[in-house]
Amino acid sequence: MARKAGRTPEETRHVLLEAAAVVFRERGLSASLDEIARRAGVSKGGLLYHFAAKEDLVRALAHDVLDDLRAMVYAEIDPEDSAPGALARAYIRTCLAVTPDDETAIRETVHLLAQLTVMPDVVELMRTDSQRWHDDLRADGMPDHVRTLVINAVDGASMSPFYGGALSEDDLDTLKRQLLRFTLHSELWEVLSPDTAAASR
Repeated sequence: MARKAGRTPEETRHVLLEAAAVVFRERGLSASLDEIARRAGVSKGGLLYHFAAKEDLVRALAHDVLDDLRAMVYAEIDPEDSAPGALARAYIRTCLAVTPDDETAIRETVHLLAQLTVMPDVVELMRTDSQRWHDDLRADGMPDHVRTLVINAVDGASMSPFYGGALSEDDLDTLKRQLLRFTLHSELWEVLSPDTAAASR
């Protein structure tokens, strides 16, 4: 059980959000605040001090999960990478992680967000976050058609375990290397450009 004494309010809030993430992954949003408080080693009153209702806790958790994922991606940006697509390459490396710990973290994040989208406020929060990613990646320097192909390939591979089609570690690593190579070779972009496709018809 988590230690109660000596925690700051911010530390207690963090413990509650961590406990909520575990409980919601296991039980979905039907889980009670009592269960979350017990998991965190906090009294029900202590939980309600930080989050007056389950909806407040769910919104805060979704916000933290999305912010954590964004931080993970931005931490992967290579400071020496000045070519167009540096953010997209960090997105690829983060979401197509092949080490067991990183892969588990990404999978748990996606699974948790899927649980939380039962609540309309979370859907709206994710829509706003998605638009922010769209804007950030669009400013990353790659053409729209390249960005669309790369990001959708990454998102599809990330979600595939939930549809029974998870890639093997070797296939995932191959896909990651192919996408990274594609973003670094602008001569390949022309092959898939809308203008080239139209001219070939």
